[in-house]
Amino acid sequence: MDYTSGSFTDEQFLEACAELQQPALAGADWQLFLETLGISVYRLLDQETGLYKYKVFGVLKDCPPALLADVYMDLDYRKQWDQYVKELYEKECDGKIVVYWEVKYPFPMSNRDYVYIRQRRDLDMEGRKIHVVLAQSTSVPQFAERPDVIRVKGYKQSLAIESDGKKGSKVFMYYFDNPGGQIPSWLINWAAKNGVPSFLNDMAKACKTYLKKN
Repeated sequence: MDYTSGSFTDEQFLEACAELQQPALAGADWQLFLETLGISVYRLLDQETGLYKYKVFGVLKDCPPALLADVYMDLDYRKQWDQYVKELYEKECDGKIVVYWEVKYPFPMSNRDYVYIRQRRDLDMEGRKIHVVLAQSTSVPQFAERPDVIRVKGYKQSLAIESDGKKGSKVFMYYFDNPGGQIPSWLINWAAKNGVPSFLNDMAKACKTYLKKN
């Protein structure tokens, strides 16, 4: 699969790289929200939606950067380790690789689905090897909205990974999505607080199983 086709600028990739070296938390009301298992989560209120944007910094031990990036990009493998995935696959639409992702929500809430583009680049920044993956919502006629699932239209994620100097990975992640529907903002924010760190740790565990598979 070609991971290079996308609609992202060089500047967006460089911004993600820069956050690994010097977190960009000044000049805005980013607040330290959570520290757990070597991961620090900062959040910034989005005035328009009442939801938070998140920046995550941390180290995932015993999970090499290239392996972590491969695990993140492997959608078939994610179906095995991410219990919330109902559907997840890629399709070429108008010359771009588009991802369709349906997420299980607990009853009585409707499932959510995402249609997004993503792009990976492995960069050499003055001798530092950094893997960057960018993703954001898109709209294509091949993936029409379904009546039984709520479409998430405000999804954006950045992931930058480099070696921690040992056997692990130093990680930066930016994350925002607006799941829509009649979910109170406090519940969405509560879920993000728990979900973002646990996702990174689940991915780190998945690295170990991936090593055994390949």
